[in-house]
Amino acid sequence: MLRIGLTGGMGAGKSTVARILVERGAVLIDSDVIAREVVAPGTAGLAALVAAFGPDILASDGSLDRPALAARAFADDESRATLNSITHPLVGKRTGELIAAAPADAILVQDIPLLVENGLAPLMNLVLVVDVDAETRVRRLVEFRGVSESDARARISAQATDEQRRAVADVLLDNNGAPGEIDAVVHRLWDERLVPFERNKRGGTSAKGELRLVPADPEWAAQAQRLIARLWVACGASAARIDHIGSTAVPGLDAKDVIDIQITVADMAAADGLANALAEAGFPRKEHITYDNPKPTEADPVGTDRDLWSKRLHGNADPGRPANVHLRAAGAPGQRFALEFRDWLRSDAAARAEYLRLKRDAEAAAAGLSGAAAAEAYYGVKEPWFDTAYDRLR
Repeated sequence: MLRIGLTGGMGAGKSTVARILVERGAVLIDSDVIAREVVAPGTAGLAALVAAFGPDILASDGSLDRPALAARAFADDESRATLNSITHPLVGKRTGELIAAAPADAILVQDIPLLVENGLAPLMNLVLVVDVDAETRVRRLVEFRGVSESDARARISAQATDEQRRAVADVLLDNNGAPGEIDAVVHRLWDERLVPFERNKRGGTSAKGELRLVPADPEWAAQAQRLIARLWVACGASAARIDHIGSTAVPGLDAKDVIDIQITVADMAAADGLANALAEAGFPRKEHITYDNPKPTEADPVGTDRDLWSKRLHGNADPGRPANVHLRAAGAPGQRFALEFRDWLRSDAAARAEYLRLKRDAEAAAAGLSGAAAAEAYYGVKEPWFDTAYDRLR
C-alpha cells in the first residue's frame, strides 16, 4: 500500500485533485468527510462539542451548525485547541479503520487539510500540496462557498502558512491557473510517479538514479530532510542519528541526482532488524551488501578489513526521488568517514574543486556505457582517489 498525503489551504482545490486521483483508481480517505461523520446526530462526538461550546452550535434539526461552531472554535487558540482535542482522536480512530480495510496494493490518498499542523507528513510515503496564493483562496471561498471575507481570512490565518506547507511538499501542485489546467499535471503524476512508486514499494524495488552529473540543486537539502523525517518514523529508537551525506549534502557541488543518507545504528544486528520497517516505509533493501561497496563513492570508501566497513544498503522506491540509505554502526570507520568527508568538502573549496574534476572524469569514462559497465567505469576512476582522501582525513 502506498500512502499519499494530500493537503493545501482552504479553497486551494484539493477536491479537484482528489477527484482525478479517484477516477484513476486511488482509494480516498477524506478527513473532512470523516470529521462530519464523527459528529453526526446521536454520536458521542457531537455530545462532546455541545458540552464544550454550548447548545447554540446545533441547528434546529439537532445536527451540527458548522458555521456557528466555526465562529466559536476559530475565535482564539484555546477554543481551537478544545475543538481539536475532541475531534482529532475520533477522526484518527476512524481513519485507522479505513486504512486497515484498504487493499494491500492500494494507492491510498488521505485528504488532510491539517496535515502540516498535526505533523502527519512523515507518516506518508509522499505528500502532495495543492498550492494557491492566499488572496485567490479568499476570493474562491467568498464566491463559490458563500463564506464571508472576514471568516475566510480568519480560517486561513488559523492554518499553516504557505511556506510551511511547501516545506513538507514532495510534489507541489500549482493550481493558480484556469479551471482544468491542473488536470493533466495530476494525470501525469499518477502515471509517472504514483503507480511506479506503489509497484516498486510492493515489489521491494528501488528507483535507479543516473550516472550523470547535474547542477547543484538548492532543494536537495530540503528533500533529504523529508526523507530523514520518514526514516526516523521507521527506525524509532533503533537509530542513533540520521544524516544527509554525500555530494548532495555539500551546497553548490554538482552531483548525481541521488541523495545519500546515513542511519547510524548500534551494530549490524540492529541494521538487519530494521529491514522490514524500512521497506514498509518505502525504503527497500538493495542487493545483499554486508560491507561498503568496493567501487566507492563519497559514502563508500575502501577498507582493507571489510568487517570494519560493514553496512547495509537500502534505496528509495519513489521514482521521483532516487536515494541511497546506508546503515552503519556507530563509531565504525565507514560511519565516521561519511560524515568527515562531507564536512571536509563543505569547508574546503580546493577539495570541492578537486573532487568535482574527478567526478567529471568519472562521468566521461562512463559515457556511452550502460548498466554494470557504466558503473564499473565510473567508480573505477574514483576508487584510487578515495584511498588517498581517506588517508588525508586521518
